[in-house]
Amino acid sequence: MNELINKINRISLFIILYTITFLVFFSTLNYTLPFVLAFVFALILKRPTLFISRKLRISNALSSLITTIIFFTIIITVLSFGITVVTQEAIQLGKSTQLYISRNSDNVYNSFYKLQKYYNNLDPYIINTLEKNFTNFITKLSNIAVTVSGKLVSSLINLLTTIPYILMVIFFTLLATYFFTRDMTSSKISMNTLIPQNKTDKILKIYNESKRMLENYMLSYIVIILITFLETLIVFSLFKIKYALILSITCAIADLLPIIGIGAIYLPLAIIYLAIFNNYIICTGLIISYILVSVIRQIIEPKIVSSSLGIHPVAVLASLFIGLKADGLIGIIFCIFLVVFFNIFHKLDML
Repeated sequence: MNELINKINRISLFIILYTITFLVFFSTLNYTLPFVLAFVFALILKRPTLFISRKLRISNALSSLITTIIFFTIIITVLSFGITVVTQEAIQLGKSTQLYISRNSDNVYNSFYKLQKYYNNLDPYIINTLEKNFTNFITKLSNIAVTVSGKLVSSLINLLTTIPYILMVIFFTLLATYFFTRDMTSSKISMNTLIPQNKTDKILKIYNESKRMLENYMLSYIVIILITFLETLIVFSLFKIKYALILSITCAIADLLPIIGIGAIYLPLAIIYLAIFNNYIICTGLIISYILVSVIRQIIEPKIVSSSLGIHPVAVLASLFIGLKADGLIGIIFCIFLVVFFNIFHKLDML
C-alpha cells in the first residue's frame, strides 16, 4: 500500500513539475527564443560538424564556424526566397480574383439565371430575395479579395518595422548556435564539470533520452508534413491548379494547425471552382482528395509518431485528442511531451 502511495506521489510530483516547467518555458520564450533555437540548431549541426572536423582534420571551433555559417546561409536564403515568392503570388492571386469577378460578372449572372430555370418550383419570394442579394454577394467577394491583398501588404509593412528585432534574434541565434555546437563537439566539455559524479550518470541518461526523443519527434512531423506536401502537389498538378507549388507548401504548413488543417486550402479552392469557374469535376475532385489526404493523415500520424518515440499508438491518439480539446496546438504539445517525458522517467525507473 505504501509503495502504491509513493508511486502516486512521484507521478503527481512529476506532473506538477512538468506543468510548471512547461508554463515557464512558453511564458519566457520571447526572451529565450534565440537560445532555444540555437540549442536545437546545435543538435542538428553536431554530426556534420564532427564529420567535417575529422575529414578535414581541423579544430572543432573552425568546423563549428563553417557548419554554422553554411546552415544559416541556407536558412536565410530559403526563407527570403519563400517569403518573396509567396508574397508575390498571393498578391497576384488577389488581383486575379478581383479582375475575374469584375470581368465575368455577366457570366456569373447568366449561370444564376440558368440555375433558376431548373428550380422554377421554388417560392418566387425566395428567388427575388436571391436576385437582390446576389449583387451584394459579388461585390463583397470582390472586396474580400481587395481586403486580403491590402492586409498582406500591411503585414509586410509591419514586418519591416520588426526588422531590427528579427535581425537581433538572427544575430544572437547565430552566435549562440556556434558556441553550442562548438561545446557539444568538444571533448573537453563534460557533465562532470557541471554536476557531481553521483548525479552525472542519471542526468546524462535523461539528457540523451530526451534529445533522442526530441530528434525523433521533429523528424516524424517533418515526414508527415512532407507526405502532405507531396500528396497535395500531386493532386493540384493533376487538376492543373495555378500556384500549385505555393498552395502545396501553404497546405503542408496548415496541416500542423488543429481543426483547420488542410481544409483551409482545399475547401476554399473547391468553392471557387464551383461558384466562379462552374467546374464541377475539379470541385468534386478537390473534396474527394481533401477527404483522402485527411484520412491518410489521421492514419499515419499516430503510427509514425508512436514508432519514432517508442510510445503506444493509443497514448499518442489520447494525447492528440485531449490536447486538442484542452487548448489546441499548445495543448497537443503539452500532452505529447507529458507522455514522452513520463515514458523517459519510467524507463529510468524514476517513476
